[in-house]
Amino acid sequence: MAEQGLTERQQKWFASVQASLERDTGKTIDEWVAIAKACPHEKPRARADWLREHYGLGVNRAAHVLSVAFPSAMNWDDAEGLRAALWKDPASEAILAELEAAVARLPETVVGQRKSFTAFSRKVQMAAARPVKGGHAMLGLAIAPDADPRLQPRGNESWGDRLRAKLLVTSPDQVDASLETLLKQAWERS
Repeated sequence: MAEQGLTERQQKWFASVQASLERDTGKTIDEWVAIAKACPHEKPRARADWLREHYGLGVNRAAHVLSVAFPSAMNWDDAEGLRAALWKDPASEAILAELEAAVARLPETVVGQRKSFTAFSRKVQMAAARPVKGGHAMLGLAIAPDADPRLQPRGNESWGDRLRAKLLVTSPDQVDASLETLLKQAWERS
C-alpha cells in the first residue's frame, strides 16, 4: 500500500499487516498470490470471502493479498485519479474543495483519497466525504449524532465506524463557521 494520504499511525498499521503475514501464516506473499489466483470467484468480495472461509485469512490480510494478486488500475497510489473518478459532478467537487479548505485550517491533518470517499485524518480518521447525486456531498464526522440537530446517525456508510454522524451538505456555502465547529470537534477527538 502506498503511504500517500495516510497518517503515520495508518502507515505503521499497513506495514504491520504486510510484515506479519508470512510470520503468522507460514506462507510468503508469493504463495498467497498463487492461492488467490486459484480462487474460483471473480468479484473482489467473493474472493475475500473465499480466502477467509478456506484459508482463515482475516479481512485486512485478505485485502492485502488480493491487492497484490489483482492490482487495480486505480489504487491508493493514484490519489488524483481516484479523486477525479469519484468527484465527477462539479457541484459536489465544489463542496469538497470547501471541506478541504476547512480541514486545512486544522493543524496536523491528512487528506487521503479512497475509492468511495475522501478521508480526513489527524492521528486517526476524523471525517470523510463522498459525493451524492444532485451535486451534494455526504459528510461523516467522528462525533455523536446528538452533537448538533443537523446530524444523523451514520447508517450504512462505507467509511470507518469512528464516524458516527453524517450530514448532507447541499452547497459550498454550507461549509460555514458552524460546520467548521463540527469539524473541529471531530478533529479534537482524533
